[in-house]
Amino acid sequence: MLIGLLVSVVDDDESVRESLPDLLRQLGYAVQAFFSAEEFLDSVWVRDTRCLILDIALPGMSGPDLQRELERRGHRIPIIFITALEDDTVRDRLLSQGAIECLSKPYIEADLIKALDAVIPIDHANSKG
Repeated sequence: MLIGLLVSVVDDDESVRESLPDLLRQLGYAVQAFFSAEEFLDSVWVRDTRCLILDIALPGMSGPDLQRELERRGHRIPIIFITALEDDTVRDRLLSQGAIECLSKPYIEADLIKALDAVIPIDHANSKG
């Protein structure tokens, strides 16, 4: 596993937890998927995660709450939020608090790849084998 390229996905939507990791693996990333913020925080993968793709609305701790908790614990993980909410105010607030991007579901694959490339550049042409 390429730990240096680990992307963790936190989303309570099972279809996202199945399809998004498949896409990320095709792009050359190692992936771990989690149902909740608490499940991610309790995992051994927190310290190795190079980028976190995070839903805003989660059961229990919300995505923005997880962002704050990671910062409180000293984990500076770049975050790409994905959300079904169409609210520019929320998007602007998350970006101002340090998120790399905030994409609306259904997100455009090229926008996700662009955001990931800003965090973990990878040669996608050589990763699709």
